[in-house]
Amino acid sequence: MGLTCRIHRNYFKDTFGLTNQSWLRGGVIKAKKRRLGRAQKIIGDYCLLAGSPADANAHYTTAIDLARLTGDVFWHAGALEGSVCALVVDRMGQSDPVLEDEVKYRYYTIIQLYRRATLQDNAQRVSPVSFELEAALKLARYLCRREVAKEVSDLLMGAADGAKALLDASDRLILYIEIARLFGSLGYKRKAAFFSRQVAQLYLQQDNAYAAMSAMQVLTMTTNAYHVQSRKTSKPDHASLKELGASNSNADSGKAHPQSVVSLFESQWSTLQMVVLREILMSSIRAADPLTSWSAAARLVRSFYPLITPAGQSGLASSLSNSADRLPWGTRCADPCLPFIRLHSLPFHPSQRDIVKRNPHKKEWWIGAGPSGPFIYTPFTKGGTSGTSKQEINWIVGEPVQVMIELANPCSFDLVVESIYLSVHSGNFDAFPVTVNLPPNTSKLVLLSGIPTKVGRVSIPGCIVHSFGVITEHLFKEVDSLLLGAAQGLVLSDPFRCCGSSKFKSVNFPTISIVPPLPLLVANVVGGDGSILLYEGEIRDVLITLTNAGTVPVEEANIALSGKNQDSVISIAHSTWKSALPIKPGGEVTFKVTLRAWHLSLADLEADGSRSPANPRRIAREGINPFLNIHYAGPSAAKGNGEVSLPPGRRLAVPLNICAVQGMRLVRARLLSMEIPARFSEAHLRPVSGKDNISDESNMLHNDISLLKIDPYKGSWDLRLLELELFNPTDVVFDVDVSVHLDGTIVPEDNTADVACHKTRIDRDYSARVLIPLEYFKLPVLDASFFVKENGSDEQLGSKVATIAEKNAKAELNASISNLISKIKVRWNSGRNSSGELNIKDAIQAALQASILDILLPDPLTFSFRLAKDAKPANDSNHSTVENVGPSAGENVLRCKDPISAHKMTHMEVQIRNNTKEIIQMNLSISCKDVAGENCFEENSATVLWAGVLNDIQLEVPPLQEVIHPFSVYFLVPGDYSLQSSSVIIDATDVLRARAKAESPDEPILCRGSPFHIHVVGTE
Repeated sequence: MGLTCRIHRNYFKDTFGLTNQSWLRGGVIKAKKRRLGRAQKIIGDYCLLAGSPADANAHYTTAIDLARLTGDVFWHAGALEGSVCALVVDRMGQSDPVLEDEVKYRYYTIIQLYRRATLQDNAQRVSPVSFELEAALKLARYLCRREVAKEVSDLLMGAADGAKALLDASDRLILYIEIARLFGSLGYKRKAAFFSRQVAQLYLQQDNAYAAMSAMQVLTMTTNAYHVQSRKTSKPDHASLKELGASNSNADSGKAHPQSVVSLFESQWSTLQMVVLREILMSSIRAADPLTSWSAAARLVRSFYPLITPAGQSGLASSLSNSADRLPWGTRCADPCLPFIRLHSLPFHPSQRDIVKRNPHKKEWWIGAGPSGPFIYTPFTKGGTSGTSKQEINWIVGEPVQVMIELANPCSFDLVVESIYLSVHSGNFDAFPVTVNLPPNTSKLVLLSGIPTKVGRVSIPGCIVHSFGVITEHLFKEVDSLLLGAAQGLVLSDPFRCCGSSKFKSVNFPTISIVPPLPLLVANVVGGDGSILLYEGEIRDVLITLTNAGTVPVEEANIALSGKNQDSVISIAHSTWKSALPIKPGGEVTFKVTLRAWHLSLADLEADGSRSPANPRRIAREGINPFLNIHYAGPSAAKGNGEVSLPPGRRLAVPLNICAVQGMRLVRARLLSMEIPARFSEAHLRPVSGKDNISDESNMLHNDISLLKIDPYKGSWDLRLLELELFNPTDVVFDVDVSVHLDGTIVPEDNTADVACHKTRIDRDYSARVLIPLEYFKLPVLDASFFVKENGSDEQLGSKVATIAEKNAKAELNASISNLISKIKVRWNSGRNSSGELNIKDAIQAALQASILDILLPDPLTFSFRLAKDAKPANDSNHSTVENVGPSAGENVLRCKDPISAHKMTHMEVQIRNNTKEIIQMNLSISCKDVAGENCFEENSATVLWAGVLNDIQLEVPPLQEVIHPFSVYFLVPGDYSLQSSSVIIDATDVLRARAKAESPDEPILCRGSPFHIHVVGTE
């Protein structure tokens, strides 16, 4: 060190020519100037305090020059900072951008000087770090506004980094408080909350209750920023926001957080929110504040149960219990804990739903007040009605009501709810509490009840729950928002779904009005309220008892019918119940209703057919029964001004549950295919074909037996048989009588010649078949003249005439079928002295229409292939029917009986038959395809050679005649092939267009035959 000093002195001596005395004399002068500069800085401070910024600025300028000359960095920064303060005070109230830039420039210089002083004067007794941080805070405080928020934020974050160099915890506490306050003034809630948490951590390092209380208060101020605030402090203007300077700001770093329940469950905040609540819980425990600790634990377990382990959940439950032990009994808390509660439904009694307003100017006030649908309490209303909403419900004073809610406990501990009841703030409803035990991870439906006490409106926002020793209010809307957030992916978990509850649509609590006490009628059917079992046509008397279970007498009433099958109610004993009015509370009246079972429809028959034949339907179907609509009302009340007040009336719907059972079941009806000769006696044929004037008995084949002619298209030319299969599933015997009406007359039942229509007895669990011979009737669609007569009158109408002809044809076809069905009557009578007629119209019509296309409507052209060498058709006559005209043809497949050898010329013929009574000109084409569906006749890749003409063959087929077109094929490759012929009819007539259902007169008529499969084998 000494050598270094000597070299240093010699260096100055050689450079400046100074002696040791002169060097020492220069140090003394420098020290005097440093003291003078510091004195000038202190004088400037006093002048500034005295209110003379101009004099202070002059002294500060002198101090700055002396400090710069002597290298006194620390005092240089202080003097420069004083000059800035004097400049700002001198121009107070002026917003000059130049002044702001000057202040920023000088303060950045001051911060740099303090930083250099920190490095050079590290051994000084007072560290300049605090002065540097104070300068940064002063500049941030001066610039604190949203336009320069980025610059202010950088200054504050730099000051926060410098806090690590502060040794005193109190200094760091003050620094963090100021940083949090400035961030709050900028509207940066998250950063303000972060440094507030740093303040709370410093408080918690102190081991005393007052520091813990301060930490708890500071942490409570941060709950809004982290969206874990208590419900009682959830309003936007409270003290914490004002203290943080964010009362006029709703954003944090450009983001807006909605004040909703869903925001409590944001997944990106989950861990941080849990930490904040845990810190509040720990600080409140140390501060001996049991209510705050209970609230923090409740928010933790309710909001973040999916992220907490079972052990942690049990620990929170213990904390809740311990906090409740230190609270007085009956303490209320604004923050709910478990369970989660949602509104499930309102299971109202029908009497509470059907309340009818009475019109004082309308005597028959019940007219138009009944349901508009077929159900007892229909959800549908008429389009013209207004003034009433589906969400409006009336409750009656003194009559208990119920509300069904669903509770969920998604945690791993048993939850005991000491009491839960509906929350009503209107004061006109008495709620009844219940106790509920919820095992871990379970949900339960609970019915909460109560009694309305006063007339007026009632609002039920949620439930009051007493659990873990504290009373809280659970709101339905909060859980609805939670479930909506779960559906949108904003919530950690759905508490009801994780407890095994099914997905449920949220229910809005309706508007409820409480009306005065009303009478209450209860209806009972004597003999039981079950279904009244009646066979078709049976008549029975039913006794109905009405009892007044209310506290008000029934003074007026009216009974009317509604619903379906009203004609099944023959009579109502109105005089009986009218003579019993008024019905006092507890009184009753019994009257008689006479019923008759209706005829079952096709839908009823199908419903019965889906069940076992031995077990017929014994339950009445909903929506098909009649109802007794009983409108009744109590006495009128007098108002204070002399007017009369009419309380509302009520509607009681009494369903007459008639179970109309088919005594005899029609299993099926079908038109028999006459593939074999049918034998009938002369007595069978005479009434059926009597209009054919069969009078020559010598023309009969036999005196008592006739063989009918066979139709090649599965039917007889002169007679058809309709088979009805009947089944008796009941416990009684039915006698069936089938009668056929011919030409407007009825064949007498005692006619011995009518042996085909005699009575048939069917015992229980037995079936029988009844054959009904039908007279011959020719359907219009089979005769070509039918189409001609629709089109021949005016050929210029074109497709419009064809469309009209087709409609007329269908109408005439349906008329013919209806005429035939109307001639058949199937009557029955049973041991119950009741009789009826079997409804067979739909079954017979379905049986006939199902056979029309197969039996009565052949295609215009029929195609078939055969080998020419033996001149034997390749398919028999029973399978020569081709497909219908259209692209769907070709499903029925014909095959060659014997295989064909490859590499040999095979001579074949295609046979085309005209099934109409007109000449058909056409273009015939023949195609061959392999198993892959490729055309084998293509020139480039042909695998089959041919001789003859296969495309665009001009042919003319006479009516009801056949033409044959020969050709030869030579198969090159063994395998399976299919031949198919198709033709385009040239100049198609209106008959063919009507048969093909052509839409326009220019549309080509295409006929395609069934594929003819050939198996080709190789040669040895």
